[in-house]
Amino acid sequence: MLRQYELVERVKDYDPDADEALINRAYVFSVQKHGSQKRASGDPYFSHPIEVAGLMTDLKMDVETIITALLHDTVEDTLTTIEEIERMFGPKVAQMVDGVTKLSKIEAQTESERAAENLRKFLLAMSNDLRVLLVKLADRLHNMRTLHFISNPVKRKRIARETMDIFAPLAERVGMYEYMREMQMLAFRELEPEAYATIVGRLDQIKASDENQVDSIADSLKSELATHGLEAEISGREKHPYSIWRKMAERHVSFEQMTDIIAFRVIVDSIEDCYAALGHIHRKWKMIPGRFKDYISTPKRNGYRSLHTAIIHGRSMRVEIQIRTHEMHRQSEFGLAAHWAYKQGGTRPDGQAGWIRDLIEILDTAQDADELLEHTRMAMYQDRIFAFTPKGALHQLPKGATAVDFAYAVHTNLGNKAVGVLINGRNVPLRTPLANGDIVEILKSEGQEPQTSWLAFVTTGKARAAIRRYVRDKEREETAAMGRVIFDEIAGRLPVKIGKKALKQAIERLDIADETDLMIAIGKNQITDVALMDALVPGSSTDQAALREFPRQDRAISIRGLTPGVAFQLADCCHPVPGDRIVGLRRQGENIEVHTIDCLNLVSGVDADWIDLSWDGDSEGATARIRAILYNRPGTLADMAGIFSHHKANIVNLKLTNRDQPFHTYESDLEVHDVAHLMQIIMALRASESVARVERI
Repeated sequence: MLRQYELVERVKDYDPDADEALINRAYVFSVQKHGSQKRASGDPYFSHPIEVAGLMTDLKMDVETIITALLHDTVEDTLTTIEEIERMFGPKVAQMVDGVTKLSKIEAQTESERAAENLRKFLLAMSNDLRVLLVKLADRLHNMRTLHFISNPVKRKRIARETMDIFAPLAERVGMYEYMREMQMLAFRELEPEAYATIVGRLDQIKASDENQVDSIADSLKSELATHGLEAEISGREKHPYSIWRKMAERHVSFEQMTDIIAFRVIVDSIEDCYAALGHIHRKWKMIPGRFKDYISTPKRNGYRSLHTAIIHGRSMRVEIQIRTHEMHRQSEFGLAAHWAYKQGGTRPDGQAGWIRDLIEILDTAQDADELLEHTRMAMYQDRIFAFTPKGALHQLPKGATAVDFAYAVHTNLGNKAVGVLINGRNVPLRTPLANGDIVEILKSEGQEPQTSWLAFVTTGKARAAIRRYVRDKEREETAAMGRVIFDEIAGRLPVKIGKKALKQAIERLDIADETDLMIAIGKNQITDVALMDALVPGSSTDQAALREFPRQDRAISIRGLTPGVAFQLADCCHPVPGDRIVGLRRQGENIEVHTIDCLNLVSGVDADWIDLSWDGDSEGATARIRAILYNRPGTLADMAGIFSHHKANIVNLKLTNRDQPFHTYESDLEVHDVAHLMQIIMALRASESVARVERI
């Protein structure tokens, strides 16, 4: 454990003007407040915040950050208050300590509403001052180093999983790769002990038998560059166990089949030397295709810059090489922390970095704790690709991201209005995955809306959150509209006219927030007709004679203007289309399910409320399903498709359901305007000599 004077000396070494008295006061305050508390290792608890402060001195952080590290657990684990810290150490330190405390309270049980609220507060605090995150990462790293002292294996695994899922990705996103690698390795050792032990054992065998192979390759690289007048620092090491295990899983190979477990780092003086070194290495040794990445011309979103390549050294040895300058190397080790060093003369990184802005936007859209954590984890994962707008603006996205993800990365409104995309000048589907270097032009229309189907292929948390928010708002709006129509129909059956005063009193009696929530509850059948009538006309439900006199539904309820799949669902069993006589099944908490009046599956709706529905004259089309038996001869399928085309019916789905010698049976889903349109198609099919039989199903 660092002694008081040792901590002060570390800070004074890189910041001679540091406030020594303030650091001493914070050190003593932390020791006194934690008092006799013990850690699982048996050490005094105050040794932990002091070690975290020591990690901050390794990053050459300013005095406010050092003090925050010393005090970061006092509010959570002692009787200290934020107000007390603000009084003694200032508002900035108090704000940072409060931010660190928020993330400390996040539990692994994602169903906890408290977890979502704490994460929300932490992200907001982090967006104001990234030093909050740096202290928290150091706090977690030190806790992982002492994880083995915790006796409860379930708790150890929970902490390790939380570290792997949240803290390691956060470290990567701010460019603190050393922290990320050590966290991953320590978490991997706890989560997969057998795999960890096996890989470490294999690596030890390689070290024992490689006959200084790493040093030999490093010397050959250094010699080759020196021949061309380039001075370089070169170091080599085996990849850490978690990195090897992950690549084995991704490539589906065994350890023996892994050929690139050794990585070398080449550090030179300038960017020009980086590219010169790359050229000399590629001329001397064969490059492995597809393994070159230029993060200097297109840095990662966290600021990481380096050249990555892989070569075949000697006869068969594959090695990875990273080439960078000294400045890039410091950035790669400490990420944004490198910008917070005292010597930067007050220059601070943008606290609202792009990815943090995305997280803040996600905060406004998440419905619950599970969704919030899902979206933030998606936003923090590390594998990235680079794509450009037609004007050359660079956007970084996760591997597997689609054109829709790109549209939302540019702007939420562009994502909402996207109708098509040109990738490298070619018109392709919106679900098309992007590749590195793609030029993406999003086509938009003011009449477009986000589609629920997009959720099946988008990969970014920002896109998923925006789509879910829009769908929720749309469903709420249309369910309220449906509820309003049902309310008007029910109110029309009452013996008295219902005015605004009666409606307001009914809302109070039902203990509902407002009129909109009442209409949504009616639309989802969370309030029965009888309960609503009783709230509007008190006593009606207890007066059985009067209740019997209330007329039943006497007119069909229109679903005009509502979107299938939002306020109501068109049943898959009968595929109703405009013009059909329809009824709706209302089950509690669910959207109305619309069936044709002659649907055989209506017998299953005995537990639901039935309502009479109508399409109205200007209802939009729907999808109908027909079964056609075609003669088994060339051209019959083309004839059927030609009839569909002639009648301007779009084929949504076509399936061969039965095949025998003389006949083929197909089921076709068609977009039609109404029943009349569908019957025109059926009559045309029946008149065709290619069709033996056709029927609607």
